[in-house]
Amino acid sequence: MSNVRVAVVTGSNKGIGLAIVRALCRQFPGDVYLTSRDAGRGQAAVAQLQQEGLHPLFHQLDIDDLQSIRALRDFLKDKYGGLDVLVNNAGIAFKVHDTTPFAVQAEVTLKTNFFGTRNVCTELLPLVKPYGRVVNVSSMVSSSALRGCSQELQQKFRSDTITEEELVQLMAKFVEDTKRGVHEKEGWPNTAYGVSKIGVTVLSRIQARLLTERRKGEHILLNACCPGWVRTDMAGPKATKSPEEGAETPVYLALLPSSADAPHGQFVSDKTVKPW
Repeated sequence: MSNVRVAVVTGSNKGIGLAIVRALCRQFPGDVYLTSRDAGRGQAAVAQLQQEGLHPLFHQLDIDDLQSIRALRDFLKDKYGGLDVLVNNAGIAFKVHDTTPFAVQAEVTLKTNFFGTRNVCTELLPLVKPYGRVVNVSSMVSSSALRGCSQELQQKFRSDTITEEELVQLMAKFVEDTKRGVHEKEGWPNTAYGVSKIGVTVLSRIQARLLTERRKGEHILLNACCPGWVRTDMAGPKATKSPEEGAETPVYLALLPSSADAPHGQFVSDKTVKPW
């Protein structure tokens, strides 16, 4: 067990994730792990940062694979006795003009963006040390998708008492409703990515509440954030922000000083708490 502090960024071999690792390597006083599903791509990204004079470390992580998540968990427990900073950045999005059936897009997108992220949290949140920081990368699309939901769904997703089990049931219901072709009738918006990110934002609110209840006095801060519209493979070349600009808010939240007691359980964009 070492006293070295450790930060992990999921899905960080390119795009915003890579920019977050780059910034943490410059600013975080400890070891920074770049993770990716594909070990070759991850190691290539590490080599790229090493050429810039930075020193990230690599660990394989596929958030769709529980064994892979648990391997990382065990590694962190054995080597560091826990975790100081977790940035849940890994996610996928279908292109706007993708012809994949909507029900398939819904299932695939939620599997990674919501259920995969939740599995990472389930396994790694217990490892987070006092004064730890957790950042779940969501999207402003979660806000617009929320506004596209029925009043009944909006009430549920904005509730301060919704449980993780209830949220999981709602996310599973969305996937089922798309398969049955009734999602719009059931009050859902027509965006699988948007619904997956509603899930991430609401999950963050629930997790923060539980940390406050169960680990009071440990000063752990957990938030969801929107990096903005960033030029990546996912968002395309017309986006307004560079990956470095997209990394600013996640990095700000990851490096909140130990004296900070807020934001916590919030949805943050451009370093500002946004209403949910």
